[in-house]
Amino acid sequence: MEWKTRVTDLLGIKYPIVQGGLAYLAYSELASAVSNAGGLGQITAMSLQTPEELRSEIRKVKEKTDQPFGVNYAIGQHGRPFEHMLEVAIEEEVPVISMTGGNPAPLFKQLEGVNVKKLVLVAARRQAEKAAELGADAVMVVGQEGGGHLGKNDTGTFVLIPQVVDTVSIPVIASGGIGDGRGLMAALSLGAEGIEMGTRFIATKECVHAHELYKRALIKGTENDTIIIKRSLGSPGRAIMNSWTDQILSLESKQGGYEAIKEYISGNANKKYIYEGLENEGFAWAGQVMGLIKDVPKVSELFERMIGEANTIRQKWK
Repeated sequence: MEWKTRVTDLLGIKYPIVQGGLAYLAYSELASAVSNAGGLGQITAMSLQTPEELRSEIRKVKEKTDQPFGVNYAIGQHGRPFEHMLEVAIEEEVPVISMTGGNPAPLFKQLEGVNVKKLVLVAARRQAEKAAELGADAVMVVGQEGGGHLGKNDTGTFVLIPQVVDTVSIPVIASGGIGDGRGLMAALSLGAEGIEMGTRFIATKECVHAHELYKRALIKGTENDTIIIKRSLGSPGRAIMNSWTDQILSLESKQGGYEAIKEYISGNANKKYIYEGLENEGFAWAGQVMGLIKDVPKVSELFERMIGEANTIRQKWK
């Protein structure tokens, strides 16, 4: 069966499946595997330290796949200038740029006249409207089930997606709580024309930077083993519940502000868990979809399974 939507046409991909930006984890191995499987793989730009590191990673992807891929810019989370990093993607003629975690307007300005597809991650209807006004080619819309940084409102994917679909004319890509073929079909039935997955792609063979303990936690845990942190800072994010997140929530309850918790929510604390497996010395992002994750397949195997599940549903609907 064909999987033709405005998202597959826009991005030049076989299946309407986009891999999330995944800070500190989305590099050439995973991105190329997703693109080779028929989706859109992505590199995380702002987790790299220099423009030359990003250039090297982009060229590694090009060596491993001839399919479209993207570079993701988490513009609000790292507190670093992004312009020189974005220039690398422009110079390397990356076909897709995605933007998360902040005001995308400066990136749109820098991308004026550049032949690139622009995706913006949003968590509210108004954000989707603004992205469309700026010139986004599609919006990725994440519900509160998702992992990592979310919207300030606790609106679930099933309510948020139809709201955005009814509001904007550009394609909508659903995110949050999706990890199998059933989620893909549910998203399409809500009016989305593709899906984005983050947590599910961490638990794959090609996500080589994720520690085995992290992957095991995603398999063993349930949706009840995640927790929202950083709500007091106005930038809530969903992580795996552990003693470290307990400490974060305790400090947040005391209204100490950013200074009180900055070491606990730092990139270094994140990497302690996801790179080194030191679960009591850091934290790891994860969505409620971890309640559906039961194994660590190759990306190609995950795609084959998902599309098989989705095709079975399509046959039932005829």
